[in-house]
Amino acid sequence: MQTALGVLRAGGLIAFPTDTVYGVGAPAFDGEAIKRIFRAKGRPAEKSIPILVAGWKDAGAVVTPNRFAEELASVFWPGPVTLVVRRKETVPQAIGPGDTVGVRAPDHPVALELLHSTGPLATTSANRSGEASSRTAAEVASSLGGRIAIILDGGVCPGGSPSTVIDCTGPEPVLLRQGPISIKNVLAAWPRSH
Repeated sequence: MQTALGVLRAGGLIAFPTDTVYGVGAPAFDGEAIKRIFRAKGRPAEKSIPILVAGWKDAGAVVTPNRFAEELASVFWPGPVTLVVRRKETVPQAIGPGDTVGVRAPDHPVALELLHSTGPLATTSANRSGEASSRTAAEVASSLGGRIAIILDGGVCPGGSPSTVIDCTGPEPVLLRQGPISIKNVLAAWPRSH
């Protein structure tokens, strides 16, 4: 873990397991390191990179207050639900176009230990764009070997499919990507005005 923290402090990229798939990450406030994620993956510039956090309290460093997202986070985090909210201006523009960002707290001990040490990490699936998501360290090495500094091997990721993505910027939740948590479950947890 200490080696990975050193790599991140130096602006390098690391891969690590989450509850869904392996992710490749860099500090959320390091614009140059975020650009390295795009280059390593061959990711199109118009596809924003989400930010992983240890919990909603840490999300406050990267997103503006959002009651709807906070309520969903209290139900589904840590877990496979990414919440799209307005980002703070302190988050580098390199994260992607527009003024929103996806945030998520993964339910994986390695990822959470890392996030407690580093704070928010800009993180997306650890594979070349267009390839299948990596569920093992070996798959990450096959896809991104030579493009990232270190892979934290946490065994096989239990989920295997990317998170559910919910836009929380409007009065009703909008499903942007279906994942392990259904929109029906999200709607049941969506706060109503009192």
